[in-house]
Amino acid sequence: MEVNKFKERKEYPLKHLFDGSDLNVYESNYINLSAGTPNEILLGKCNQLFEAATKHLLKYEAANHSYIFQYGPTCGTYSFRTKLAEFLSKQYQWNVDAADLVLTAGASYGLLVILSTLMDLNGVVFLDEATYMIALESISDFNTLKIVPVKLNDDGVDLIDLEEKIVKHKFKHGGSKMFWGCYYTMPTYHNPTSIVFSEGTCQTIIRIARKHDLLIVCDDVYNILHYDDDISPKRLFAYDSMDDNDYKGHVISNGTFSKILAPGVRVGWMECPPRITKAFQNSGFLKSGGGISNYASGVITSMIETGKLEEHVQECWHSYKSQRDALVHALTEYLPQNCSFLKPRGGYFIWIKLPDHIDGEKMCEFILKNYKVFIIRGSRFSIENKLRNYVRISFAFHVPEILSKAGKLLCSGIEDYLAAHTTHE
Repeated sequence: MEVNKFKERKEYPLKHLFDGSDLNVYESNYINLSAGTPNEILLGKCNQLFEAATKHLLKYEAANHSYIFQYGPTCGTYSFRTKLAEFLSKQYQWNVDAADLVLTAGASYGLLVILSTLMDLNGVVFLDEATYMIALESISDFNTLKIVPVKLNDDGVDLIDLEEKIVKHKFKHGGSKMFWGCYYTMPTYHNPTSIVFSEGTCQTIIRIARKHDLLIVCDDVYNILHYDDDISPKRLFAYDSMDDNDYKGHVISNGTFSKILAPGVRVGWMECPPRITKAFQNSGFLKSGGGISNYASGVITSMIETGKLEEHVQECWHSYKSQRDALVHALTEYLPQNCSFLKPRGGYFIWIKLPDHIDGEKMCEFILKNYKVFIIRGSRFSIENKLRNYVRISFAFHVPEILSKAGKLLCSGIEDYLAAHTTHE
């Protein structure tokens, strides 16, 4: 009897995102340097942190109509947005206005809202030739959008290539959506390359965006995690100044608590120009649920009010900096001379360049099999399946001792693979 495949059902008893996959950072049979997720120690501290913040919140709510359990405002409660604005203004050393903030369920959700609310669905998304791989998949889910990769230099996007491609693909749209196209990027502690866009590059991006009425979507998820800079580098959002005579507002800063607190909380924010904030206030997508993550945002509001979030961010700085230093030291000592990497000033990742003829995907398989270290091939970050002679590694999850060991093993694996795949004349 023929089996009806539509009746097949399968359950997966998963405990977390990485469970049962190659990305399982908790797997003890190998050292996983692939995942950009907070480490076990920092997540463990969240138990007491959230317990205290929840008690603080519920004590207030019990005496104030328990509004936190009601449908929330479309863009987030006033208390959340004002406290978040205070927190971000201090972290960025740049004024953030509460009226510009929109509550989201994290940066990935923010990207979904941006594309569905603001973009002509027959429009164009420009993105860096090396970009965050899950964002690449998310954008690709909008299968009517055209995706156009743009060259990336050491100081940011290649401005000539960007504008040439904008001119080539720009069209006059007559629909109800605000933008015909957008440029998606990470100007600060870029994923996967870890570069920071230069001041000149940022200024020119704003000029190009205004000239062509192009939306700029910045994944600003690592900005607060700076290890060598006294303060976070100036965001692209801040270069789009209201003081300019030709200002309309072309940049969205898409942020999240996933990297500085806990990804399971699913709370983030978008900082937007007034015309875009207004569009989100009128978005059926956002209004439908009566506000996103209303309760969770209330808990985070309590963390900010009590100063506990700022304390936790400082712990993140110290933890990630020591982890980064351990892995960078190992790479500096043992990485073959014909390979190179940029020491990241912030964020989670290190981008390693291999000799041009090396296939990073095959090398990753070799290193996992023979050295028990899991890394990600560079082509994973390319819409065109290029960047094959690159790999990305993360220092976010493991303690320094493990990272030192993993770094040395990784370099030995790279050296052995290069020796077997390099012709000596």
